[in-house]
Amino acid sequence: MSANLEAKKQVVEDIKAKITAAKSVVLVNYSGLTVAEDTELRNAFRKANVEYKVLKNTLIRRAFNELGVDSFDADLNGTTAVAFGSDEVGASKIVVENAKKLENKISAKSAYVNGEYVDKNGVESLASIPSKDALYSMLAGTLSNFIRGLAVALNRVAEKMGE
Repeated sequence: MSANLEAKKQVVEDIKAKITAAKSVVLVNYSGLTVAEDTELRNAFRKANVEYKVLKNTLIRRAFNELGVDSFDADLNGTTAVAFGSDEVGASKIVVENAKKLENKISAKSAYVNGEYVDKNGVESLASIPSKDALYSMLAGTLSNFIRGLAVALNRVAEKMGE
């Protein structure tokens, strides 16, 4: 076997490992980005703990097919980058926010979230969901307000009983 074929097989194995390790994989269509815009986009992904790579469509297709997923075959054409997210919504959120900011020079093609195919509209819906940390913060705030209200009510009852 040629060294090139072995290298491609290794890249496919690396892609498969990243797909299985990631909670979300977003296929991104990019075109017309300047170097500065691309650098800014990569920095946004890096800050959100999302790995962003430009990969060949055939290698991505082979990796998904070897994992038993063939839903992405139609989406793997043209320019394609892949964002491997450590949570379900982070990568989608960055793609959708930057698509608006970069005047639609990038867009989501589709995604693979928790073992399921998600189309372009689904990616946009995922982007509107707050992150897990934000949801935890909302829950903590709600519980804190409830406990505070309960404490005030119990205090007033105790004051009335003392009169």
